[in-house]
Amino acid sequence: MKQNIYDNELFFENYKALREDPINYNELLEQPEIRRMLPDLKSKHVLDIGCGMGDLARYCAEQGAAGVTALDPSSRMLQEAENRNNHPVVEYIQTALEDAVFEKQSYDIAVSSLVMHYVADYDAVIRSIHAALKEDGILLFSTEHPIVTARKEGDKWITDEDGNRIHFAVDNYQEQGRRDVKWYVDGVVYYHRSISALCNGLIRNGFSLEEITEPMPSEAAIAQLPRIEHELRRPSFIILKARKTAHP
Repeated sequence: MKQNIYDNELFFENYKALREDPINYNELLEQPEIRRMLPDLKSKHVLDIGCGMGDLARYCAEQGAAGVTALDPSSRMLQEAENRNNHPVVEYIQTALEDAVFEKQSYDIAVSSLVMHYVADYDAVIRSIHAALKEDGILLFSTEHPIVTARKEGDKWITDEDGNRIHFAVDNYQEQGRRDVKWYVDGVVYYHRSISALCNGLIRNGFSLEEITEPMPSEAAIAQLPRIEHELRRPSFIILKARKTAHP
């Protein structure tokens, strides 16, 4: 299934407001780790998958990338990207990842921020990225952490009578597949995969894992956004870095 929830007007306006506030989980937690894990970008050709409003694409360009191909299925997101993060070496293209056709061995680096949990056929997407990367190319992506995506229904944080969070409830972990949730609007679809499924999908499709991280907030981040301290009890994100080493 391909879903373009970001062109839903209500969803988009809420998401836009979330991201425009610099004190958010992406800017304090996920993006710093993504940027730390990126290899040297100077003179490299980068594929940005699910570029959203273009912040990461522009960052790659400013780090010296020779070219950045930035994909997103949402016309609303791409309009924001063009307005906010236009850059001579960045090309924004409207397409779903599943529909994208890449010239083989065209990119040194493929990077994706919080997109893979929307992908139904993970193996097909990983094979497509593998073919698009040059030999020894790097794939770096973040996704919602499997302990967050696992539970199918009910509250994930269990609280006491005063509303204090007692523990995080993990359930249905080994039941991989589709989850339907409400996030600003009803009917948002994502796909749960275990950590082993994420890793083995890379390995069997020609990648070797180089680093896996579950970002934790810094003291400075906690000072800016106190509730992010809950990340010390359970992570929201997982980030995987892999290198193209073989043909699947």
